[in-house]
Amino acid sequence: MYLFNLFTASKIIDIGSFQLAFLSLDMDILSSYVFMVVCAGTMILAAAAGAIGTISVLKGQSLIGDAIGHSAYPGVVIAFMIGMALDPLKLFIGAIISGAIAFALIQLISRHSKLNLDATLAIILSSFFGLGMVLKSYIQGHEAFAHVSQGGLKNYIFGQAAYIKNADVYLILAVAIPSILIFIIFYKEFKVFIFDETYAKSIGIKSNFMYALMLVITMGLIATGLKVVGAILISSFLIVPAITAMQWAQQFNRVILIASLTGMFSAFLGTYISSIYPGMSTGPSIILVMSLIAFLSMLIGPRGILAKYFRRRKFINDKSNV
Repeated sequence: MYLFNLFTASKIIDIGSFQLAFLSLDMDILSSYVFMVVCAGTMILAAAAGAIGTISVLKGQSLIGDAIGHSAYPGVVIAFMIGMALDPLKLFIGAIISGAIAFALIQLISRHSKLNLDATLAIILSSFFGLGMVLKSYIQGHEAFAHVSQGGLKNYIFGQAAYIKNADVYLILAVAIPSILIFIIFYKEFKVFIFDETYAKSIGIKSNFMYALMLVITMGLIATGLKVVGAILISSFLIVPAITAMQWAQQFNRVILIASLTGMFSAFLGTYISSIYPGMSTGPSIILVMSLIAFLSMLIGPRGILAKYFRRRKFINDKSNV
């Protein structure tokens, strides 16, 4: 027998042992300082990552973001070993350097070996992430690091957005704003480069320069997002909103806008859900909301599965009536 309980602050349906919350916004949560800091940081990061991620997805290189995200982790651990502290800026620099080395190796192996891109990404991803885990295990058992707090390092694997501080938000802003500005300044070049690289070369747009710009803005967002969702899930911030946007629009500018708005909305709702249920992690909650929106978009969007099915049926019916 299903038991229904109605509350004034939030409407909850208790189905067996499972509680499903219909989110009637709790102003106490929305007005709390911790929520506003976490929400601001995640929304800014998700909006920028959603927009920038469209470049990699449309270019067919979305998995590079995943590989770089995993490859940034050893840089975080090495930066900690050098600085002997969990300084966000130093860890960010370490992640940038490690990710850049991984990207350079990916390009080098792809150009000078017979391995395809997928195999190269798998090699770099697993080897770099494995190195990071080995270094983390090493410092946990080494007496030289016994007096230094290491608890925050695991947050860079799985993420811990609930512990975002003002300094982290400022760092996200310091990376997100220049990334968006670079994207805006080179918008026309990116548009041509994404859809027709050969034509871009013919009109003087240098491929190496465009790839370098992609690396800079993507790597910056990945490095800042490690603390939010971790090395394992950071690529979702870049990929999932872009996939959602592509189900609703074809024009490049509209895809960018929808991806950015999807990221912002997912960050807000995921942060709010994790605030209602303290046992739920913020980063994974955001990814879960993003993924749900993406699946629904792939199903019911104008370019989704159902739309294609009905267009195919209409085409078949029209041909049969001729």
